[in-house]
Amino acid sequence: MKKYSYILFYKPYNVLCQFTDDTPHASERETLKKYIDIPNIYSVGRLDLDSEGLLLLTDNPRVKHRLCDPSFAHPRTYWVQVENIPSLESLKKLENGVIIKGKKTKKAIALKLENEPKLPPRNPPIRYRKTIPTSWIELTLTEGRNRQVRRMTASINHPTLRLVRKAIALTPQIQLTIDNLDVGQIRELTPQERQAIESI
Repeated sequence: MKKYSYILFYKPYNVLCQFTDDTPHASERETLKKYIDIPNIYSVGRLDLDSEGLLLLTDNPRVKHRLCDPSFAHPRTYWVQVENIPSLESLKKLENGVIIKGKKTKKAIALKLENEPKLPPRNPPIRYRKTIPTSWIELTLTEGRNRQVRRMTASINHPTLRLVRKAIALTPQIQLTIDNLDVGQIRELTPQERQAIESI
């Protein structure tokens, strides 16, 4: 029986979520190749170039399908820094679903964080504007449409300034998280995490 690889990676800002870059911008940005030297593994879902945080990579196609297909509804949690301070009413809109490109997003969980999460500084930092305050929300989704988080916060007039994926849930009890990972660092799954991911 094949022993599959499962790697967690804390993706930095401005790193392309693939191993090669054949575009004219190749000299301006890094790829996964700089950080991960393991053959034949691929990211499970994507993080945009301007997003940071948890990326799972594997060579197990079944697991990739189960985690990416929205019908299996594996929650993903994001920390989102937005312009201004969303009201409870605005957060409820995110939870109940907003219209993006003619289609309503699925039910979500949206919480205002009372304190800024402990994250390493972003390089480069977000643009600071003295006249506009910022705040952080925690958003948990069960689907992964293109630039969904940014489009959701834009729909309630709170543009996203910084976006970090914090966690991917395998089961209600077991989540993969960026805890104890530095930016640009990788680790293999623990035996308990491996057992959980192979049973989904």
